Amino acid sequence: MKEVNVENIRNVGLMGQSGTGKTSLAESLLFVAGAITRMGVVDEGNTTTDYTEEETERKHSVSLSLGHLDWKNHKINLLDCPGSPDFVGEVKGAMRVVDLALCLLNAPGGMEVGTEQFLQHLDETDLPRAFFVNKMEKENASFQKSVDALTERYGVKAVPIQLPIGEGAEFTGIVDLLRMKGFSWDASGKLSDADVPGPLMEQAKAARERLVEAAAEADDKLLEKFFESGELTDEEFQKGFRKGVSTGHFYPILCGAATAAAGSRLLLDFIEHHGPAPIDRPDVTGTKPDTDTELTRPTSSGAPLSALAFKTVSEPHVGELTLVRVFSGRLRHGDEAYNSTRGQSERIGQLYVLNGKHRTEVPDLVAGDLGAAVKLRNTHTGDTLCDAKDQIVFPPIAFPQPILDMAIKAKSKGDEERIGQGLTRIHEEDPSISSQVLADIRQTIIQGQGELQFDIVVSKLKKRYNVEVTLEKPRIPYRETITGKTEIEHKYKKQSGGRGQFGHVFVRLEPMPRGGGFEFADEITGGVIPSKFIPSVEKGIIEAMQEGGLSGHPVVDVKAALYYGSYHTVDSSDMAFKVAGSMAFKEGFLKCDPVMLEPIFEVAIMVPDDFTGDVMGDLSSRRGKILGMDPLGNKWQRIRAQVPLAELYKYSTTLRSLTQGRGTYSREFSHYDPVPREIAPKVIEEAIAAKKAAEE
Repeated sequence: MKEVNVENIRNVGLMGQSGTGKTSLAESLLFVAGAITRMGVVDEGNTTTDYTEEETERKHSVSLSLGHLDWKNHKINLLDCPGSPDFVGEVKGAMRVVDLALCLLNAPGGMEVGTEQFLQHLDETDLPRAFFVNKMEKENASFQKSVDALTERYGVKAVPIQLPIGEGAEFTGIVDLLRMKGFSWDASGKLSDADVPGPLMEQAKAARERLVEAAAEADDKLLEKFFESGELTDEEFQKGFRKGVSTGHFYPILCGAATAAAGSRLLLDFIEHHGPAPIDRPDVTGTKPDTDTELTRPTSSGAPLSALAFKTVSEPHVGELTLVRVFSGRLRHGDEAYNSTRGQSERIGQLYVLNGKHRTEVPDLVAGDLGAAVKLRNTHTGDTLCDAKDQIVFPPIAFPQPILDMAIKAKSKGDEERIGQGLTRIHEEDPSISSQVLADIRQTIIQGQGELQFDIVVSKLKKRYNVEVTLEKPRIPYRETITGKTEIEHKYKKQSGGRGQFGHVFVRLEPMPRGGGFEFADEITGGVIPSKFIPSVEKGIIEAMQEGGLSGHPVVDVKAALYYGSYHTVDSSDMAFKVAGSMAFKEGFLKCDPVMLEPIFEVAIMVPDDFTGDVMGDLSSRRGKILGMDPLGNKWQRIRAQVPLAELYKYSTTLRSLTQGRGTYSREFSHYDPVPREIAPKVIEEAIAAKKAAEE
């Protein structure tokens, strides 16, 4: 491949709700540009960017996929993002490395629920964006419906730059407001001039005037001239328009029908001519390793190397591919790069540009470009690669916090190790999936965004690692603590011939503040217990705290003071004092008014205004404590609350039901609180039963 200049690179993320046609649009753009010779079909499982077994079986995207094409001496990189909210982590990764988000809407449906949710994530960034109203050939298609919805959300920032000639079965052409011409197309997407109906031409002229005003407002000098003369030259208009797109001053709206390649050439022309290049975006910022000193890198191939690993892909027969965005310098085959996130050198092997699973080897990747490196030993998703002599660390990708927990269990005994290995590899590919073995509840817990994401985990474990698993409701990691104070004496004495065992301790137990952990105090004076045995008493108490006396869950927030005791010059030993400490704690614990503690999570729930009452009522029924409500604009609210983890199982499903699919939430562990007395006996009974079942 010929080398491409940074000003001729375009990095575009295709985003939006499942079913809006992102993969079909990627296929159409690749086909029209000649990158592929035949358009695949999602339902036939033969598209370029949906190529994994899970995607071809399910007929929708489940992971981020990279494609590229050449268009009029420009290289356009396409990131096809999955549309399910379960895979929002993939979208978060894409947002860090693209320069333009192209959001798709369904012409028959307009602003749908999933699109709203993606726009919420996009609105948290300063990423330039454009909108493509797809499926204009479908029955009940309405371009204006989507325009109205976007105008309601973004006001005058949402500006159509195309108008459809007809809709549904009558969709035969597009008016390009940038050129003020009508176009039609053939089966290959090739354009030809089209007549514009008279009434539509009047509408186009009015829309064009609005576009000229928007272009003028994007540049102070152009705005001054526009006020003076009331017009812009075509060159001035194009300059202002491109600047407005790159700075996010306005959001262009286009239209088409991806499966028919209708509008694809016009979209490519827009991306090439008006889409932001990497040099149009602000210089990327990071920090000097191990400091808070801020650094910037210019988007130039002559600057020191800096790149971000934004996705790990596991390829059969190849191993792991690391997708990277080079922000500055060059990433060269054979060079030594430095992973500043982990403080390790990384030898760069083969480099590729990708079209789905199809790879083309390249000698290097220049500033602004996207590509893949093979078998990097120490580099993981979110890591920074840079010049060892001029180091920088980029902020990690902000993957979403888990909102769903499930316990995962092997169907066959002995497969636990393979499950662990498989989950580790799956986490490499999708960091929004995590897992941990919780010894106190005797379960392996996977955490993520939703049930569809977990279905993919189960499928991958079976197909890649030959492990069959089941998912079940996770047990709650309760804790136990004390609310009272006591002093307890325990004498451990054992004689069975020969040397015996003797340990004698007086221990005082008292509660610590919530979250205070464990504190051990040595208050021995006068050598009544030799100092060498005192650590053994502490070890015994700590071991006893691993299984509390109410339900067998760990004990927390306790202070234990060893203040008196005695010993035997022959029979005393570390083991004897360890046992004495353990038994003293177990006896004293039950005398200190022990209680069960449950994990409390702080949740932030984003809902439209119309559903706040229903959501808050449901939270109250879940023993939730409302902390406040913040307006988000666009008739949305953020409800903040604290809710016990026991009440959050599959909450996202309930929330979708309460809000007609529009509500989303995030959660984060806050603290432990006592279980209410009226439900504590049931919690203890269930915990004991679960423990017995786990031991069988």
